Amino acid sequence: MGKDALSIGANTLQFFARNPRGAKAKAADYNDMSKFKELLEENNFATIMAHAPYTMNGCSPKSHLRELSAQMFAEDLERMEFFPGNFYNFHPGSRLGQEVREATEQIADMLNQVMFKEMHTTILLETMSGKGSEMGWRFEEIQAILERVHLQDKVGVCMDACHMWNAGYDMVGGLDEVVEEFDHIIGLHRLKAFHLNDSMDEKGNRKDRHARIGMGRMGAEAAKGIINHPKLKDLIFILETPADLVGHRDEIELLRDAYNWKDLP
Repeated sequence: MGKDALSIGANTLQFFARNPRGAKAKAADYNDMSKFKELLEENNFATIMAHAPYTMNGCSPKSHLRELSAQMFAEDLERMEFFPGNFYNFHPGSRLGQEVREATEQIADMLNQVMFKEMHTTILLETMSGKGSEMGWRFEEIQAILERVHLQDKVGVCMDACHMWNAGYDMVGGLDEVVEEFDHIIGLHRLKAFHLNDSMDEKGNRKDRHARIGMGRMGAEAAKGIINHPKLKDLIFILETPADLVGHRDEIELLRDAYNWKDLP
């Protein structure tokens, strides 16, 4: 994983903490984890991100699924302590017929159950597209969850370009306004990372179909605008596009060439 990132010129990465479509996780191999940690340190990687499984749903109407989600979350956070100072990103969940307020409280309850004062991981709620009954497709929904979390210094947000575009936020012609709205509702101090991608669909259709940079409805200029926006350019950027390693290498080269380096110290 780390060597693959280095081979394509990346200085950060995202990985699934367990089977993304299930609930099982492999037994911890601390020897392998130690080698991975050493590789990250030796190559000056930026903050990395673990992604929760898609099956995690802290606002399921079924209590046993909420309990399973909390269990997976707690186990993943325990493992993340081996890599202190990094991010754990998750999709807020789908309410499946429940009221938004009830789902909001359930997600916050899960976070308050699994988080602990000594943890060295920052939990990120991802902005969603609004497909089905997804929570977190409006900034107001994310803020409603965040404000109920007890350990305020250990939570943040990961924006996803495709998701926000499909949720109706104009990532192409209105990025300044989107950033201002986020700052007004949530606060830019909460924004820690950004998933870069394009979208196969038109703005506001509430689908979730990622495309490679420049090969979707948003276009390459949207991604270039995001990475160079004065209030976003210092974030951790993660590619979430349907590409292989060669494709990701090409996307990294494209974005690196477009990045404005002159303001860096």
